[in-house]
Amino acid sequence: LAAALAAGKRVAPANKEPLVIAGAVLMDLAHRNGQPLVPIDSEHSAIYQCLRGERAESVERLILTASGGPFRGRTLDELRSVGVDQALAHPTWKMGRKITIDSATMMNKGLEVIEARWLFGLAPEKIDVVIHPQSIVHSLVEFIDGSVLAQMDYPDMRTPIQFALTYPERLPSPRRRLDLTQVAQLTFEAPDFAAFPCLRLAYEAARAGGTMPCVMNAANEVAVDAFLNQRLDFLGIAARVEQVMERHDTVAAPDLEGLFAADAWAREAAAEVTA
Repeated sequence: LAAALAAGKRVAPANKEPLVIAGAVLMDLAHRNGQPLVPIDSEHSAIYQCLRGERAESVERLILTASGGPFRGRTLDELRSVGVDQALAHPTWKMGRKITIDSATMMNKGLEVIEARWLFGLAPEKIDVVIHPQSIVHSLVEFIDGSVLAQMDYPDMRTPIQFALTYPERLPSPRRRLDLTQVAQLTFEAPDFAAFPCLRLAYEAARAGGTMPCVMNAANEVAVDAFLNQRLDFLGIAARVEQVMERHDTVAAPDLEGLFAADAWAREAAAEVTA
């Protein structure tokens, strides 16, 4: 990704980890070479589309939507005994095992907060998350005059992929059109930070900046692997990530080598606390 940006290529990142880990470095490369990053994540594609033609100073906040995953509405106590098969049963999207667990813990949404922070240049305090179980509204932008723009569609990754590949043009698509009368109801809820502490940890990492998001991401990958292999319980994922973050002394402005070193350190530290 860094090499493509350095070569002046327009990039459509299909995964969020590069921006989570090295957002400052990658966005600097993109700006210096005059090429936009056009995101494929449905939430960030939605925001990108809502921001077309708008001035940065007119944006009040971004609102990322989340389905809530398989455990929406569960309390912290109810999550103590959930198993791997339950966590892999996502109600909306069919995804790989690791990202499905991240959705269940809401770490995936936390990673998206950090990704949005870099893509759109807003502080974490101006990026909110709301639970939207129907997954029709893919994200929203609120402007300083109180207006809110949203991008809506059925949950289908073909839409953001096509947008990224054909940008700045829009081309016809044979996909079915959104029928609001069929959808009938759209609901929104506040996230439960107590039951899903990974979302809180991601906001903390975003505010800390520097190497902390990289460390959080690496620790989470180790913890999720331990959970999938039944060496760690579900709530242990967030607990182990927090332990590693508390041990880390943040480096404020790392280069890529510094980020690789932070990643390696975090994986070793996470392996120790999950052993």
